[in-house]
Amino acid sequence: MSSIPTPHITAKASDFARTVLMPGDPLRARFIAEHFLKNPVLVNNVRGVQGYTGEYQGKRVSVMASGMGMPSIGIYSYELYNFYDVENIIRIGSAGMLNQSLKLRDIVVGMSAYTNSSFGVQFGFNGHLAPCCSWKLLRKAMEAGERLNVSLTPGAIYSSDTFYDESTPTVILQKLGVLAVEMEAAALYLNAARSGKNALCLCTISDNPFTGEALSAEERQNTFTQMMEVALDIA
Repeated sequence: MSSIPTPHITAKASDFARTVLMPGDPLRARFIAEHFLKNPVLVNNVRGVQGYTGEYQGKRVSVMASGMGMPSIGIYSYELYNFYDVENIIRIGSAGMLNQSLKLRDIVVGMSAYTNSSFGVQFGFNGHLAPCCSWKLLRKAMEAGERLNVSLTPGAIYSSDTFYDESTPTVILQKLGVLAVEMEAAALYLNAARSGKNALCLCTISDNPFTGEALSAEERQNTFTQMMEVALDIA
């Protein structure tokens, strides 16, 4: 019996491309579809989590929101990988800077994702996990950055299960050289590894937790175009 449509995605089996760009914000997904894709078609809108498929420079590409946090991206990435035959998911999100040599709007690439989440416990490994991205997508992203003259900073990122965290782990992680904090990459990377698929997280620096400097919600939605162009180039 077919597993599609799922409780979270109403698309038909062939509606998604092999590569899906995945911002957290549904409005960012719509922005990408309207400004970058040719002939975009809305293939999912359950709970307002918009997914589109169209063409970019002759390639079939999809974009769908993940929502916020690892439980949310865990559901959507699992269903895309395992039910819709998606091969590559590229998260295009925002992150708070930990490394103070970064600046607002800099783009970081998550080579590995530290986390305080128990998401990985389900896979049966009795230890600590810091899942890694796909080397194939990482290499393509770095090459695209050079080709498009977009600076990318690769390194470890931190996927937090809590937005308001009184234990302040960012201070410790900053000393360990972690670049930035976000909330989704670790679950995405683990689902990709378990499914035998590919994942990469690109994040634009939107705020500095140590200084309070931050971009607005509208700026995060509409102005992270360099990150979007890199992701579309490697799709």
